[in-house]
Amino acid sequence: MRCRLIAWWCKRFNCRRRKSWQSRSRNVLMSLKHVSVAALLSLMSIVSISPALAGDPFVSLKMTRLPAGTMAAPFELTTLEGKVVKSSELAGKVVLINFWATWCGPCKEEMPSLARLQQQLDPARFALLTVTTDLQRQGIAHFLSQLGISLPVLFDEDQEVSRSFMVRGLPTTVVIAMNGALVGRAVGPRAWDSPEAVAMMRQAMESGK
Repeated sequence: MRCRLIAWWCKRFNCRRRKSWQSRSRNVLMSLKHVSVAALLSLMSIVSISPALAGDPFVSLKMTRLPAGTMAAPFELTTLEGKVVKSSELAGKVVLINFWATWCGPCKEEMPSLARLQQQLDPARFALLTVTTDLQRQGIAHFLSQLGISLPVLFDEDQEVSRSFMVRGLPTTVVIAMNGALVGRAVGPRAWDSPEAVAMMRQAMESGK
């Protein structure tokens, strides 16, 4: 009788342990299932968003998109050769203005890419200007000669234009649409001859705004 009782107790105890283990296993599997579904949904959302982001030049170039309708301040500056350039003369063109200085290492780094960008775009619809507060004109000419590039240089001797465009560091680049509205701003060097940069300028020219 005692042996039968012990056997019954052991059988019942093992059954409960088995059921408890099975229950825990089911809970773990359900948790893993929920985690897998959540991970899959997250991955799908990333995949669906990535193409849109990848196609946005502002994202690729890490540029700040400026509020729609923000108009560029008018300006009038003199070139290295003594020619006066007025912003009003640039109406109907996409304008890229790059603020720089000869003592700025990152400025020197991106200068060649600006020259290559200029070569790829139609001068009838695109204008590239570089603006400096340096006063040594001969030094600037030598600087550009060393780089082997030719870019229009405007002098902002009193820094009035730099202030109007809220330049806080160098290099700073702003893009102006055909209607005179500010499109975007970049602080720091960029590869301005990259496919993304060229695409941005061409899109702005094609939009006609």
